[in-house]
Amino acid sequence: MSEVKIFVPAPDRSPPSNTLGPIAWLRENLFGSISSSIATLLFFYLFFSYVPAFVDWAFIKANWTGTDRSVCEANAAGACWTFINVRLEQILFGLYFASKPEELWRPTLIFVLFFALLLPLLFERTPGKKWLSIALLGVFPVVFYFIVYGGSFGIPQSNTTQWGGFLLTFALAFVGILLALPIGILLALGRRSEMPVIRSICVIYIEFWRGTPLITILFMASVMLPLFFPAGVEFDKVVRAMIGITMFQSAYTAEAVRGGLAAIPRGQAEAAMALGLGYWRRTVFITLPQALKISIPSIVNTFIALFKDTSLVSIIGLLDLLNMAQTASRSMEWTDAPFSCSHRASSTCPWAHARCIGVWACWARRRLCARCCCPTRSASCRTRSAGSRSCSSRRRSPWWRASS
Repeated sequence: MSEVKIFVPAPDRSPPSNTLGPIAWLRENLFGSISSSIATLLFFYLFFSYVPAFVDWAFIKANWTGTDRSVCEANAAGACWTFINVRLEQILFGLYFASKPEELWRPTLIFVLFFALLLPLLFERTPGKKWLSIALLGVFPVVFYFIVYGGSFGIPQSNTTQWGGFLLTFALAFVGILLALPIGILLALGRRSEMPVIRSICVIYIEFWRGTPLITILFMASVMLPLFFPAGVEFDKVVRAMIGITMFQSAYTAEAVRGGLAAIPRGQAEAAMALGLGYWRRTVFITLPQALKISIPSIVNTFIALFKDTSLVSIIGLLDLLNMAQTASRSMEWTDAPFSCSHRASSTCPWAHARCIGVWACWARRRLCARCCCPTRSASCRTRSAGSRSCSSRRRSPWWRASS
């Protein structure tokens, strides 16, 4: 009787060592091709060439303590974080709250409350997102007004002209975003309306504000707008800046939303009409949510641009985060040459700056005059006396007469 052989499969062999582990990851992601290998080596070269030196300058050898620049002058090899330590309240909250340490709890509480409401919204599984959103967009602005501006519940009223730093930047950007989004949605719907009057008004509004620079809007809102009010009627300068920023931003938001509405297939609205839904119901529940989802990248882009454009309020005398930091760094305590035009030509030495431009213009005029019409002698930049021939009045002979 023959022996029955039972087939026993061989055990699985382990994969090659170069397909698993960190070596395989390096080959696949960093050294997969010649160009990838060159880019990886170049990155590591730049990283180890500059990052350790930066860390040594910014953290290891940096100056962290002190009250003036003498500490930084004694140790010039490191960053001067002493300036940030001394001027932190001024850079964050402006001159009003920095000059009153007992009032610093007001902006501090506002920022803590804002981030406490915002951070949970960044996580997908956070419960109660609806109520957190309502609190952030509806309740928080009211709390901001009563705490930061004051004037109620025993809280002293703050001077908005002395607001500045990150507090002012945050207030302008937050109010601009909060008001520009609903106004922009209404303008986008109005521009797509079938009623000619509403469509024309929305088109004129959008194109006018999009075609006007923000710096012009801020200047008009701060300087020209009060001239149209009756005597004794005044608007706060910060409020006027918020109104100008909101009107400007709403036009760009409207175009972003209109692009999302145009991307929705027409069949969506036709199906809603077939079901008997009216204009507002099919807009609110069908087309608008889809359009906003499509428009999120464009809307976020406009909001980021708005946050950066808040630095333009310096033209109307308000100091945002950047300008407040520059103002603090230009104080007598932190500059080497307080009256040096090389450091502050456009702010502390405007006369000398203009004089330099005038001297350069005079030199350029002499050079141009000497080259074009006075080849034998240099012309004076000053105006000559009456009766004498000015250098500018002479003409060099054409090239075909030059030989004669």
